[in-house]
Amino acid sequence: MQAIRRVLGSLSNYRWISVGALLSLLLLTVANAVTPQLFRWGIDGGIVPRNLQIVLYSAAWMVVAAIARGLFNFGQSYWAEAASQGVAYDLRNKIFSKIQNLSFSYHDRSQTSQLLTRVTSDIEQIRTFIGTSLIQVIGAVVTLVSIAVVLLIMNWQLALITLTVVPISGWLMARFITRNQKLFGQVQEQLGNLNAILQENLLGIRVVKAFVRESAEKSRYTALNDSLVKANMKTIDAIHNTFPFIFLLSNLVTLAVFAYGGAQVINNNFSIGELVAFNSYLVLILQPILLIGFAAPAIASAAASAQRVYEVVDAAVEIRDRADAVEFDTCSGRITFENVSFRYPGAATPALKSVSFETKPRELIAILGMTGSGKSTIMNLIPRFYDVTAGSIRIDGRDVRDFSLKSLRSHIGIVFQETTLFSGTIRENITYAKPHASLAEVISVAKTAQIHDFITSLPDSYETIVGERGIGLSGGQKQRIAIARTLLTDYSILILDDSTSAVDAQTAAQIQAELDNFMRQKACVTFVVAQRISTVKNADRIFLIDKGRLVAQGTHEQLMRTSPLYGVILESQVKQKENK
Repeated sequence: MQAIRRVLGSLSNYRWISVGALLSLLLLTVANAVTPQLFRWGIDGGIVPRNLQIVLYSAAWMVVAAIARGLFNFGQSYWAEAASQGVAYDLRNKIFSKIQNLSFSYHDRSQTSQLLTRVTSDIEQIRTFIGTSLIQVIGAVVTLVSIAVVLLIMNWQLALITLTVVPISGWLMARFITRNQKLFGQVQEQLGNLNAILQENLLGIRVVKAFVRESAEKSRYTALNDSLVKANMKTIDAIHNTFPFIFLLSNLVTLAVFAYGGAQVINNNFSIGELVAFNSYLVLILQPILLIGFAAPAIASAAASAQRVYEVVDAAVEIRDRADAVEFDTCSGRITFENVSFRYPGAATPALKSVSFETKPRELIAILGMTGSGKSTIMNLIPRFYDVTAGSIRIDGRDVRDFSLKSLRSHIGIVFQETTLFSGTIRENITYAKPHASLAEVISVAKTAQIHDFITSLPDSYETIVGERGIGLSGGQKQRIAIARTLLTDYSILILDDSTSAVDAQTAAQIQAELDNFMRQKACVTFVVAQRISTVKNADRIFLIDKGRLVAQGTHEQLMRTSPLYGVILESQVKQKENK
């Protein structure tokens, strides 16, 4: 229950709201406790001696008590809900902020659907627990204690009979929570798996339809949906194995009180009004037990959800600033890889093996290699998306791990191999990293990326709304918008990771020609990752990567003479062009 205790600790941020809920709860308990005494007064002081005035007085005070109960019940519900919304708000912000700071390696291992479930469903479970179940449990405990005291004062023999239900019910519910918390966690896990299928299907709906896999996807979704239903049914079975015993116990206690109390009235040891009041208190003491019983599944579910949420909140950030990190502000263009090796977390083989090189100022470096050779891995290590397993990467002689992440990454412009666009206008996507850029600046980089003419041909030009994930734009158009977005940033180091793979060869050549001048003027060094030799011929140096090793480097002409692998790649691409 450590996670539940942490959730309760977060209520300290809303202490006055919580105090308001508790105060309303206490006043509600008082109003509930007074009501049976008003019944006793009305019966013993009014009905039995036939005193109408006492009957009317007691009825009037019952109305006042009823109004008070309504007001205090509303107060406790309102303040509890306000506190629960505040805690849910804080948790959503906390987990979202943590997700932003978690390293690439964490996201490589985690399912997006599971993260979505934790941010939505799990936090909603916690909110429901605080807003409803928690106040019910606290109210039940306060009511049990106060009513128990009143019952002991009225008739301790009857009170002992009544209170036997409390420890037995408490033991049953404690056993229920401890035994079934893991089960409720499995339900949330199954929900996350179901969300994973839904997310994949929504993202890949075009592929599903293209390959006529609708029925197969339905079967896959139905199978996981069945698993979720079975998991939920197990929780229902667990509830049915516990709560009928509590209800049976409550009924037996009611019968015992009626029998013993009736005998006390017949023997003139107990008045009728006291027996009616006692039975009213019996309802008040059984109701909290039942409320705790109904709250127990919600508590177990909230405990499992809280544990899942705090697993993300407490996740280690593998890539972080050092205590003495310095700002990265200037770059002369000397980037050094010293025997760099790297293995992705959980991978069996290293992605890079003892890679060493050094760039020169204003140099345009092309990185070429077969698919999976490690080209993109080299680019991911410079901005510290991952840290090297062995060796070091230095900029102007200083290890990249000495720089603060924010300053380092803000001076590295990168176009990823996979293009991501956000909902909004084309202009908002281009100015994503520089929101206050002028339209003139936007147009300038759009022209360099060879996308300006296309944008101006649209009815709303740069204010055209981009569909979700850029739906409606071709792969090449999305890539060129991504290039423009990167060129607009204040970069010192530029990385283009296969950024024209979806663009036709002629457009790619035009983009490359525009970029050559642009890059040499602004960037201290530029890396271009490519698979097509035609796009890297003009590079100052070409690094040839094969199976994680730097096997050759030089100009296009030099590699043509000295590298058999370069010749093989060039020959295969020439044949592909001829076949087309």
